Amino acid sequence: MRPSCDPSKFVADVMKEIPPSGIRRFFDLVSGLEDVISLGVGEPDFITPWHIREMCIHSLEKGQTSYTSNYGLPELRDELTRTYYRRYGLDYNPSSEILITTGVSEALDIAVRTVVNPGDEVIIVQPSYVAYMPSVILAGGKPVIVSTHRDDEFSLTAESLKPAITDKTKAIILNFPNNPTGAIMSKEELEDIADLVVENDLFVISDEVYECLTYEGKHVPLSSLEGMKERTVMLNGFSKAYAMTGLRLGFAMGSPEIIHSMMMIHQYCMMCAPVTAQVGAIEALRHGKDEMERMVREYDRRRHFIVRGFNRIGLECCNPKGAFYAFPYIGNTGLSSSEFAERLLDEKKVVAIPGDAFGEAGEGFLRCAYAASTNDIRKALDRMEDFVDGLKQ
Repeated sequence: MRPSCDPSKFVADVMKEIPPSGIRRFFDLVSGLEDVISLGVGEPDFITPWHIREMCIHSLEKGQTSYTSNYGLPELRDELTRTYYRRYGLDYNPSSEILITTGVSEALDIAVRTVVNPGDEVIIVQPSYVAYMPSVILAGGKPVIVSTHRDDEFSLTAESLKPAITDKTKAIILNFPNNPTGAIMSKEELEDIADLVVENDLFVISDEVYECLTYEGKHVPLSSLEGMKERTVMLNGFSKAYAMTGLRLGFAMGSPEIIHSMMMIHQYCMMCAPVTAQVGAIEALRHGKDEMERMVREYDRRRHFIVRGFNRIGLECCNPKGAFYAFPYIGNTGLSSSEFAERLLDEKKVVAIPGDAFGEAGEGFLRCAYAASTNDIRKALDRMEDFVDGLKQ
C-alpha cells in the first residue's frame, strides 16, 4: 500500500504571504442570511444595456465562438484607439499598444509580472484595492505602502510619496478614481507625481477602471501628461462603466515593449479574452454612451444621498468624487473596522466592508458601495443609525 502524504507541503512558500480577501470573507458570512441589505458589492446594480447584450447574443447566433488574436479583436482595439483619442487626445497604436484581457484583474496581474523582478520594490498607495499587494508578492516584488488620509480627501501628494522611493523602487501602482475611497486626482496633483516618476526613472501601473465614474472635474489619464505615456501602462475595462462585470473584459494600453511582454504572458495563461464579450464591448464603445451617462447620473444622485445620510447619523464622510464607494469614518465609535462591520451584519443585517481590508490606512473606516437602489440605501442608513445609537447607550 502506498503511503499517504500531506498535500500542503506542495504549496509554494509564497502562498503563505497571501492573505485571504477581506471582501470575500464578508460575502461568505452573508451566505444563507435573509433580509440582508448589501452595500458591500463593488458591482453595478444595473443590467448590461440591452443593445450590448443583443450584440453578444447575435454573435453567438452567427457562430462567433472561436479564438481571437492574442491581442484581441482588431475592431475592438481600433474602437479603443478612436475613443481615447476623442476623449483625451491620446494616440495608441491598435496593433501594438493595446491588449484585450480577461477583466482588469488579469491586466493587473500580467502588468505586474511584466515589470517586476524579484526583489524590486513597488509602491502601493493605500487604502487600495485588495489585489495590488498580492500581485506584487506573487511576482517576487516587495510592496512598499504609502498611506493617504482623509484630511487630503485621500488624494496622493508628492510629499508623501517621495520618502518611499529608494534605489530599489521599480514601479508605482495608482488607482484613481480610487477603490475604496472614491478619491480622484487633479491634473496639478498628477503633474507633481509625474515629476517624481521621471526624476527617479520609475514606471507606473495606473488602474483607471473607474475613469467614467468621475463626478467632479474631468478624469485625467496619467499617460496624457508630458513624458508619461512611455512610463505608464493604463488598465481599464467595461465592468463598471457599462455594467458588464460578468463578461470579464479589460484592456491595457502602453508602449509596444510593455504590451508585447504582457501579451506573451497572456497568450500562455489565457490565450485570449472571450470573443462574445469583445463583440459586446465594441457595441458599448460605439453606442453605449447614453446609457453609461444615465448610470453615472444615478450614481451621482445616490452619492449625495448616502454621504448626507452618513454625516447625519454621525459617521463623518467626505464626498467621494469618483467610483461608487463612500468611505465613512467609524473610528469614534470605539470599534475597529472589522468589529463594526461584523456587528452591523450580525445585529442589523447590513453588509459593509471594513476599511482595513484595503490596508492599514483603511482602519477606522467602512467601505459602502452605493451601487444599490436608493430604497436599499435608505433602509441601510436607517439600520446603521439604530446601530450607532445603540453603541452610545
